[in-house]
Amino acid sequence: RWPSLLKHYSHTDGVSWLEEYKARHSAGLQAQSIVASFSKRFFSEHVPCDGFSDIETLGCPSHFFEDELMCILNMEGRKGLTWKYYAKKILYFLRQQNILKNLKEYLQRPTEQQSFLEGAVLIDQYCNPLSDICLKSVQAQVDDITDKVRRVLRTRNPRHPSLASKAGEVPVAEVELQRQVLDAMNCVLYEQLKYKGNELDYYNSLNSYIHQVLIRRTGIPISLSVLYLTIARQLGVKLEPVNFPSHFLLRWCQGKEGSTDIFDYTYIDAFGKGKQLTVKECEYLIGHHVTEEFYGVVTSKEVLQRMVGNLLNLGKRESTDQSYQLLRDSLDLYLAMYPDNVQHLMLQARLYFHLGIWPEKVLDILQHIQALDPSQHGAVGYLVQHTLEHIERRKEEVGPEVKHRSEEKHKEVSFSIGLIMKHKRYGYNCVIYGWDPACMMGHEWIRNMNVHSLPHGPHQPFYNVLVEDGSCRYAAQENLEHNLEPREIPHPDIGRYFSEFTGIHYLANTELEIRYPEDLEFTQTTVQRIYSSGKE
Repeated sequence: RWPSLLKHYSHTDGVSWLEEYKARHSAGLQAQSIVASFSKRFFSEHVPCDGFSDIETLGCPSHFFEDELMCILNMEGRKGLTWKYYAKKILYFLRQQNILKNLKEYLQRPTEQQSFLEGAVLIDQYCNPLSDICLKSVQAQVDDITDKVRRVLRTRNPRHPSLASKAGEVPVAEVELQRQVLDAMNCVLYEQLKYKGNELDYYNSLNSYIHQVLIRRTGIPISLSVLYLTIARQLGVKLEPVNFPSHFLLRWCQGKEGSTDIFDYTYIDAFGKGKQLTVKECEYLIGHHVTEEFYGVVTSKEVLQRMVGNLLNLGKRESTDQSYQLLRDSLDLYLAMYPDNVQHLMLQARLYFHLGIWPEKVLDILQHIQALDPSQHGAVGYLVQHTLEHIERRKEEVGPEVKHRSEEKHKEVSFSIGLIMKHKRYGYNCVIYGWDPACMMGHEWIRNMNVHSLPHGPHQPFYNVLVEDGSCRYAAQENLEHNLEPREIPHPDIGRYFSEFTGIHYLANTELEIRYPEDLEFTQTTVQRIYSSGKE
């Protein structure tokens, strides 16, 4: 019944299966109860920081609870969208908490016990908590590449020490033997397996995730370097990471082991098909001179810092993701490594403030910043004042606003909740999840969006729509038309508002239906009129 749970048991365990079944069944009921409560509690706001507190104090085994959440997510069909939406949020939170704990344990180990590959996997897992990524699987794929390198090496030098069953490190003095390993690696990685640097889509976040690098066989300098270094070390060649500006490199010692002379090393560009570079060629690579400090070796923590820094920059660049999930995740990772970094704490506070979420956490972050750096009192004071105002406004909010179509002021509203629409001008597909009898945005928004240029201007119904590209927009009625070929809208927030896709339109969930109680009947009438005539 629950094959995914087999990994939690050993064949030698003496298990009472009746008791295990009871515990799993009980955990399932708890999970269903919590998921069902989330829509009612958090429909009108993001799930707050303390929203998961009742999950953290569960009395059941966490793997049973997670398994039920996965069962909800894997429900077939187009029903249960709201349950899936909140199950996903809860699972995201639980797994990220566990991964953060593992990351902190990793960082507390002695440096020599911090595998670069494991660190890369932890970052990958945190940014993709719902994907099935584990160190064991990634390591197995790297081992498979290493075996291919051994086979090539065996054809070139059958007596090479790296082929021994208990091969140790190839001595630094044996430069030629080490070169044979690197040549075999380049042959396998770049000629046979066609790994390459992703020059065409360099700023895609997938280039930073090690499991995606292995699937797509492409990446950026640092992710390819982690793979290259790991394989080399498994074959007895000790390469070291170099935090070179703009282009991460590896170095290979050609002189005395541990030498501080930068000219005693050859530098390897894993992004450039394993090309071996001199100091001068490294400078040609980035187009300017750099000081000796940039050729020095860095620790695993510093490698992770740079990987997370890349994701941070990508998170700032992403314009379509209105939840800024990548920026939020990468900030979490950075602050797990450097919890007192004022610059990134301030960025996190400003981000949550901008998104209008977690005001209590914003105040905690600001208090921490003030204690670390009193000179930030101006920026801190401004954010504290506006965050407190936000909290007060939230306290003053009454129940949800209910909009009845039958009221005279709503007589011009032609469309309804759940209808699949098409934008006449921009051509995007979307679904309506809210409406106003006239434009409710401020004068600045109306001016910036050039609303007055529309024939009916702002004095017409406007609709909140979820768009297929993942964005949320506010569209004028005259710009929308029925989509005669309706299809599902792949928007991350679809389950927040809708419980089911019928194949033609969406059904509002209980919380949305409370706010638009007369829309369902109107939608069904509209659908029958539009799509029945279309079929005829």
